[in-house]
Amino acid sequence: MARIFITGSADGLGAFAARQLIAAGHSVMLHARNEVRAEQATKNTPGAEGVLVADLSSITETKELAVKANASGPFDAVIHNAGIYTNTGTSDGLTDMLTVNTLAPYILTCLLNRPGRLVYLSSGMHLQGDPDMNRIKHASYSTTKLHDLLLAKIVARKWSSVFANAVDPGWVPTKMGGSGAPDNLEKGYETQVWLASSNDAEALVSGKYFHHKRQAAFHNAADDEKVQAGFIARCEELTGVKLES
Repeated sequence: MARIFITGSADGLGAFAARQLIAAGHSVMLHARNEVRAEQATKNTPGAEGVLVADLSSITETKELAVKANASGPFDAVIHNAGIYTNTGTSDGLTDMLTVNTLAPYILTCLLNRPGRLVYLSSGMHLQGDPDMNRIKHASYSTTKLHDLLLAKIVARKWSSVFANAVDPGWVPTKMGGSGAPDNLEKGYETQVWLASSNDAEALVSGKYFHHKRQAAFHNAADDEKVQAGFIARCEELTGVKLES
């Protein structure tokens, strides 16, 4: 069985994915942004190995999270699930949307001991994302979700020993999606679970974009190596962390 770390897993899709993985016999480490949310995570997901606490809107706390996660032992898979739809300022002089949705998964990818599988939560909205990295500090939600797909593509190209993929969970009825969201909730998390744990041949791929366990169409900029290089350069500049080959 696998050991899996899921960011943003106090509730929502992260918690649902965690519960399904635990039910299948896997060991799951949760993440919450503060101690109150950590208590909620423990109650929401009995059987989890533990909860690591860090506010991903802080670059410093995200770096500290990587240290804590590495100290807990190696992971077979990491699901970069955490994401927000708000767009306010942070102490780092950036927006919390950019920091949580884009820079946090970048930092953790760089600093965590390399797992066998990486899953990044993107969105169908990434198709409206802006690939111009000169405007990265003003990124919209759609653009941050394009960034997550770019990161999966880059890691897949650089790290041949890792399966790295991105997922569109759909518009599902979670706290962020709202009660009126039209898509199936279960289908919103089963692809992440499958990519993180399944030995199906269809799941043992890299650099792909999935919707409901099927490869889906994506923004053509995601495969543009100039765009990828610009993205990595800006992330390194903003975080002080380098993605090693």
